Amino acid sequence: MAEAPNRLVIATRASRLALWQAEHVRDRLRALYPGCDVSLLELTTRGDQILDRSLSKVGGKGLFVKELETALLDGRADLAVHSLKDVPVDLGPPFSLPVIMERDDPRDAFVSNDYDSLEALPAGAVVGTSSLRREAQLRQRHPHLEVRPLRGNLDTRLSKLDRGEYAAIILAAAGLRRLGLKTRIRGLITPAQSLPAAGQGALGIEVLEARADLHTWLSPLADPDTTACALAERAVSRVLGGSCQVPLAAYAQAAGGTLTLQALVAEPDGSRILSTEASGPSAQAEALGESAAQALLEQGARAILDRLMAPGAGKA
Repeated sequence: MAEAPNRLVIATRASRLALWQAEHVRDRLRALYPGCDVSLLELTTRGDQILDRSLSKVGGKGLFVKELETALLDGRADLAVHSLKDVPVDLGPPFSLPVIMERDDPRDAFVSNDYDSLEALPAGAVVGTSSLRREAQLRQRHPHLEVRPLRGNLDTRLSKLDRGEYAAIILAAAGLRRLGLKTRIRGLITPAQSLPAAGQGALGIEVLEARADLHTWLSPLADPDTTACALAERAVSRVLGGSCQVPLAAYAQAAGGTLTLQALVAEPDGSRILSTEASGPSAQAEALGESAAQALLEQGARAILDRLMAPGAGKA
């Protein structure tokens, strides 16, 4: 057993939600290791800076982790805390994701000042979302609505709603709950209505693969059920080459050592949605995710993926 740490530095984005997440991990570590000095290193990522274009057009999820990974490499930080859904699924050496923490509510939330639900919105009402996954499912179920991109941190997105730029916006329920904004949620959208993103609602902790001491120190923070679910979900995305350019969703639930996994790939306009469901032992989570991805490919997902990920497909 490695000696208890004396000092740990957590790299984090500087947004209010990211800081909450990093402070949550800091507080858990302080409780585990009372003699340890745990501090935060706040950084601004390219994903935070580029707000005038959708993620699918500017490089995707990696934009939110690169600066934090640089801090790990140059020794300014020991660990980085991320919303798991922002972590690229092809994460590899020299980085490692040894800890996935217990998941909060994975669902999408309907947020509006004037309407109680998506069904209550009139034809032509403007709905904001940052996600092609949400957009495709919205367009398929509610073709009478106008879906527009919505970027910025949580407070910025809520401000745009409050200024009347949108009739409603769709956000991750977990982020609103974590910031004490649960009252902004007019309704929760079921996975049957909007299947969540891989890892949605969970926090991941990234470190350098070579830091065996950190793997040991951080291991008490890991949640086995959430980890199994996330491994299955991220395996779907990895096999399909998932990125912000592709409307892709994967959501697993664990019960009694068994995972039930749902996954989908869609056309961005919602004109075609391919879906699958599978179940299997939690111990074989990644194999289950890979199997679900293959089922989607057999339904014809490859044609959608190739077109959306072709060079220039995501450029404005």
